[in-house]
Amino acid sequence: MRKFLSISLLSLLIAAIAVSCGETKKELPRVAIAGIAIESSTFSPAVSTEESFRTRYGEDVFTYYPFLSPDSGVIDRAEWLPTLRGHAMPGGIVTREAYESLVTQTLDRLKEVLPLDGLFFDIHGAMSVQELDDPEGDFIERIREVVGKDVLISTSMDLHGSVSHRLAKNTDLITCYRLAPHDDAIESKKRAVTNLLNRLESGKGKPAYKAWIPVPILLPGEKTSTRIEPGKGLYELIPGVINNNDVIDAAIWMSYPWADYARNHAVVMAYGDDKDAVAKAAEKLAEHFWSVREEFDFVAPTVYLDEALKKANESDKKPFIISDMGDNPTAGGAGDVSWTLQELMKVPSIKNGTGKSIIYASIPGPDFVAKAKELGVGAEIEGTVGADIDHRWAPPVKISGTIAAIHEGHPNAKTEVVVQKGNTSIIVTEQRMAYHYEKDFEKLGLNPRETDILIVKIGYLVPDLYNMRGDWLMALTPGGVDQDLHRLEYNKIMRPMFPFDEFTEDPDLSAVFIPLANE
Repeated sequence: MRKFLSISLLSLLIAAIAVSCGETKKELPRVAIAGIAIESSTFSPAVSTEESFRTRYGEDVFTYYPFLSPDSGVIDRAEWLPTLRGHAMPGGIVTREAYESLVTQTLDRLKEVLPLDGLFFDIHGAMSVQELDDPEGDFIERIREVVGKDVLISTSMDLHGSVSHRLAKNTDLITCYRLAPHDDAIESKKRAVTNLLNRLESGKGKPAYKAWIPVPILLPGEKTSTRIEPGKGLYELIPGVINNNDVIDAAIWMSYPWADYARNHAVVMAYGDDKDAVAKAAEKLAEHFWSVREEFDFVAPTVYLDEALKKANESDKKPFIISDMGDNPTAGGAGDVSWTLQELMKVPSIKNGTGKSIIYASIPGPDFVAKAKELGVGAEIEGTVGADIDHRWAPPVKISGTIAAIHEGHPNAKTEVVVQKGNTSIIVTEQRMAYHYEKDFEKLGLNPRETDILIVKIGYLVPDLYNMRGDWLMALTPGGVDQDLHRLEYNKIMRPMFPFDEFTEDPDLSAVFIPLANE
């Protein structure tokens, strides 16, 4: 027995030595995370400063990505080096000072974590910056100067972003959302990360070919929603053109119509290791996109405000939701255009608080909010709201009523006040705010489902509002994200451009092969 144990121990010892002398455990790739995301209008007088951004640093970056949680399986595939991820609510053009500060901080943090094998570059793609025509292109070029041309960069974007030639060249794997509203945002970011990890782990590195096709179409998201055709069918074509490493991924960008730059136009991209397959994939998507361009229409019936109010008052469905689209904060509006509220106050039943129940969400009025906090719930209040930033269409509007609720501590709105006059409730905020969810109203003591008319500063309805609607109209109202694009003055966009110009012949939608970053 003792002899048998000795032999067994000897065998274990030999095995251990063999393992220690054999191949060592493969080192994990070093992957950084960085990005600055905002959608910003150049047709609004508003500006976005560094304070507009919710900026995460280091380990705090992980909280934004559920697929990088400790039990996700993804996090174990790399040594993650999060640097800076800044995200802002859509708004006006970003100040050059804010941009330079955020970019410099990012570059400094990237220098601290060198060398790198990969970078997850998480952006929106519709950032506008003072004195810059292509901020994302500038940003990624400056990142390349720090990390080098050989590092594998995978970029995730909103489908309402813009892809310039410069951005396409300096990224290796690029993708965007396939749904609008963006129910697949996290899924798309995860796809960008897993594509990056797959290429690093396999040793294949940069895809051999990247096809880029600019498509002369510029439409608002409210006309290109994937809830309906032809947007639905267009994006559903994407999985069918992907084929392992031959075509790793493909994407369609609708771009952003409320900024006036040469890069603001639709783009189709595909990438992979088979040149012919990549070209065919991109061209198939681009040609289908062009062929259905005339079929794009608003995702809901669209009228001017007076007709929207007339139809809402005639309807027996509730809530009858009216989208106040021209100043939609989620698309880049200033959020304080008072024109719609001014028009509402002209309607006798609304002005007097009689008639159908109405919630108006919302209008900023920091001085009004401060006064309400002094007076308290239940007090009577009168004051002016709105038009502090964007007063091109209407001045500040005087409202009065009873303070029905005060809620403090919202991360965007700061303090919210409900002013009630008869059947009309107006939400006044310390800072601009977009109301997306039923809970946003409920915490203020409001019941949107049982309200006759709900007016929100938004474009297409996010899922929560969409699912509660009794009926819905989108109102063509003025603002920095005016849906009537023909009322906007473009000077820099590529021409001809659909829907602004007539085309005497179809554009060339042949694949343009973009050089690799290290070529």
